[in-house]
Amino acid sequence: MAKNLTILGSTGSIGVNALKVVDNLGSALQVVGLSAHTNGELIISQARAYRPQRVAVSDPATARTVEKALAGSGIEVLAGPAGLVELAADEAADICLNGLVGAAGMEPTVAAVKAGIDVALSNKESLVMAGDLITGIQRRSGSRIFPVDSEHSAIWQCLTGEDQADIRRLILTGSGGPFRTRARETFGAITATEALNHPNWSMGRKITIDSATMMNKGLEVIEARWLFDLPAEQIAIVIHPQSIIHSLVEFTDGSVKAQLGLPDMKLPIQYALTYPRHAPARWEELNLVRIGELTFSDPDLEKFPCIGLAYAALKTGGTAPAVLNVANEEAVYRFLDGEIRFVDIPNLISAALEHHHQQDADELETIRQAGAWAREFARKWRPSGTPG
Repeated sequence: MAKNLTILGSTGSIGVNALKVVDNLGSALQVVGLSAHTNGELIISQARAYRPQRVAVSDPATARTVEKALAGSGIEVLAGPAGLVELAADEAADICLNGLVGAAGMEPTVAAVKAGIDVALSNKESLVMAGDLITGIQRRSGSRIFPVDSEHSAIWQCLTGEDQADIRRLILTGSGGPFRTRARETFGAITATEALNHPNWSMGRKITIDSATMMNKGLEVIEARWLFDLPAEQIAIVIHPQSIIHSLVEFTDGSVKAQLGLPDMKLPIQYALTYPRHAPARWEELNLVRIGELTFSDPDLEKFPCIGLAYAALKTGGTAPAVLNVANEEAVYRFLDGEIRFVDIPNLISAALEHHHQQDADELETIRQAGAWAREFARKWRPSGTPG
C-alpha cells in the first residue's frame, strides 16, 4: 500500500531531492501535498507532475499566481502562513516531510505532531526552538519524528536495536565548511560568495552560511538533545572534512558505531520515508578505495564561536535556544545582504543572548514572542563602533 506524503518546502533543496526519492520509489509513495514560498513557477510544475490534493503557498501574492495557473485542475491552493500550517496538519498524509528553512518551519511541525502525523524532519529549527514543547505533544499524540539531517539520520541508524543506557556519547561529524583551514585573522574579509562555496554539500543559502560559521553544528547539538534524549555533555563534535562518516555513537564498553555514505541528501530522506527499510536505489555508490583516507580533528572554538554559543543556549534552556536560532537567522541574511561582516554574525547572536530575558519554553506563544523579540533585536543591532 502506498504511503501518502506531504512535502513542505518542495521547491527547496530538500524538497527537490525528496521528489527524486518519490520518483525512485515509484508507487510506494503518493504525494498528497506540496508547499512553496515564492517559487511559483516550480510549484506549479511540481503540482502538475505529481497531482497532489492540496498546495500551500505561504507568500500571498505568489499564491494568487499559483491558484490562477492551477484553476480547473482540482488541486486546492492554500495561501499564507496559515495555509502552510493547515497543510502540515492535513490527515490525508501518513507522513509530512518538513524541508522548510528557518524558524518558519516550527509551527508546521507543531501542527503535524498535534495531528498525530509522523514527521520526517529536516527543519532543525523546529526542535531547536521548541524541542520541549514538541516532544511533550508527541507523547500525547503518538506522532513519530524521523530525522532527515544526515548527522541525525546516521545516529538514528546506529542506535537501532541498542539500549539507551548503553550510550556513552553521540559524535556529530562536520566538514568544517569552506574556512576550516583559513587563518582566523583573515575572517574579517570573508565575502558572501566565499562563504557560499561549500566544499562537499549542495544546500540552500542559509544552511550553507550556517556551515561556514559552524552554527549548523551547534544547532545540530540542540536538535540531537531532543531527538535522542541526551544532555549536551553526551553530545560531541568532530571535524571530518571528507563528509563520508555522517556521525557516530560511542557505547559504554568503548565500542563505536558509525554510518557512512556519500554526501547526498537523498540517502537520509529516503530512509526517513521508508523506515525501517533501506529501500533499493540507483544513487552513486560509496567507494572507500577511491576516497582513500578519512581524517578527523577537534573543532576550533576560537575560529568558530557559534558552536560555543549554541552549547551555552542549550545549557540556559527555556527560550534561549529560540533566541539563538532567530538571531542567527537574521544575522545570516544581513550578512548575505552586505549589512554586516562574517565576523559580526556570532557577535550579534551573543548580544541577543546577553540582552534576552529567558523564560520557560513550554508554550507556543512564549516561543513566538521570544522569536519576535530576537528578530527585532537582530535587525536593529549594529557592530561596535558603527554609527546608527
